[in-house]
Amino acid sequence: MRAYVPLTISGLATAHGAGELGPGPLTAYAVTPGLREWYVSDDIEELEYAALSRAAAASLRLLAGDPGSARRRVVVAVDVPDTLVSADPDSALDASSLGEVKIASAVALTRAAAVHVDAEDALTDVTAAADALGAADHGDDDAQFVVDGAEDHELLWFGVQEIPNLIA
Repeated sequence: MRAYVPLTISGLATAHGAGELGPGPLTAYAVTPGLREWYVSDDIEELEYAALSRAAAASLRLLAGDPGSARRRVVVAVDVPDTLVSADPDSALDASSLGEVKIASAVALTRAAAVHVDAEDALTDVTAAADALGAADHGDDDAQFVVDGAEDHELLWFGVQEIPNLIA
């Protein structure tokens, strides 16, 4: 199963140094039955993009909780055995947890297919979104507009071999 693990740049550096994402259980996002039902699509590329987008939103939450981290959303796409992944069946009832899964144990970086990271031109919007996230969570429409601004930026694709350049 392809799963998308949200991180920060500092989290990516830690994973690179350890050679793995972990320890488990890891929160990730994947094409779950709930995500399929919510997006009403049979196109696997659209569904995987939706899971990647959910992971990018989770990465933004990590940034909001870590003011010292570089203001770039990071998502690592990993291929893991289905037996290591579980989804809460009730998550389909909660839009905020659509596609969320737990990976039971640490995942070796050798299982990573790609790394997705914000481009430099997204930094201002991602920084503002991370700063506004708390207010948006409390119903501030203006803050939600700022948070939504980060979603206007597509994450760039990088090969796993490019991680040293991303964390430098």
